[in-house]
Amino acid sequence: MDKKVRIGVIGCGGIANGKHMPAEKRNPAAEMVAFCDIIEERALKAREDFGTPECAVYTDYKQLLKDKSIDAVLVLTPNNEHCRITVDALNAGKHVLCEKPMAMNYAEAKKMLDARDKSGKILTIGYQNRFRPDSLYLKKLADDGMFGDVYYAEAIAIRRRAVPTWGVFIDKEKQGGGPLIDIGTHALDLTLFMMNNYEPAYCVGKTFHKLNNQRETGNAWGDWDVEKFTAEDSAFGFVVMKNGAVIYLKSSWALNMADPKEAITTICGDKAGADMLDGLRINTVMAGKQVMIKPDLNAGSVAFFEGAASGEPADLEAATFTNAILKGAKLYVTADQAAVVTHILEGIYKSEETGKPYYFD
Repeated sequence: MDKKVRIGVIGCGGIANGKHMPAEKRNPAAEMVAFCDIIEERALKAREDFGTPECAVYTDYKQLLKDKSIDAVLVLTPNNEHCRITVDALNAGKHVLCEKPMAMNYAEAKKMLDARDKSGKILTIGYQNRFRPDSLYLKKLADDGMFGDVYYAEAIAIRRRAVPTWGVFIDKEKQGGGPLIDIGTHALDLTLFMMNNYEPAYCVGKTFHKLNNQRETGNAWGDWDVEKFTAEDSAFGFVVMKNGAVIYLKSSWALNMADPKEAITTICGDKAGADMLDGLRINTVMAGKQVMIKPDLNAGSVAFFEGAASGEPADLEAATFTNAILKGAKLYVTADQAAVVTHILEGIYKSEETGKPYYFD
């Protein structure tokens, strides 16, 4: 491929090193040409690992945006910076892939949508779980109408004791919340996507701070700092859609549950249902008998994601972004969909604050 998308990376922390920069390094249609982080050493390390000596390094993202040769940016910062940096990038004429969640609240998400529309540039959000083999296959079945009218769903993101103790994950002010906005957002995104339903009517929610002050926690990444753990440790929501369908959202970083599951969905329709509780399982009736089908996800391909370096979710995500820029290909994650996810998460938090249902209209 002759033409490559020239990418600037804003935020060179964990998600950049763990997902985006390796994927873009493998992406034949991408070239990372600039790295920015408020901690210069991280940007320099990113250039060393994923760039070339000619790549620019910045500590101020606004300086990066002044480079007219940069086509697109990856916004990989804490959640409270997503809106500001994305809007500035779009206004500077850059395409944007912003990490999840889209924003801290719906007002910020709306600003991002407005900037996208005004600039005419591409905006997508990093919901890579849509690109897993089980998710891709389930979506195809859903779009083919196998499940009929989906009226009940569960969005599940439960960890037993796996609180992220690095960065600012447990800081409510910088992240906007805890597991609900961090991992619950993935489960909710998957669920809405499979239902193809983005019209919530109202929700009720409850958050808990039950384990924040515990010590000798048995946490997967070591004990957390109780003084810094200001976000909730668990959050639950019940969402009613305008068509009457309901979603039960369960999220926790630390719940005393023996069989945790993360970033999965269960959907139930009037024709069939499916869950990801033990791999992907399709639940239906055939010839008058209850049947469970477990598809072989090792067969087949993901050829429709042209140019992907591999079948890994991060590579598919990267390829859809560059294909949209270079070829006008359709995005697999739209910012409009992600804005609804953000709005529902905000509604659950608002319901907790008020003790009342949150209405979306």
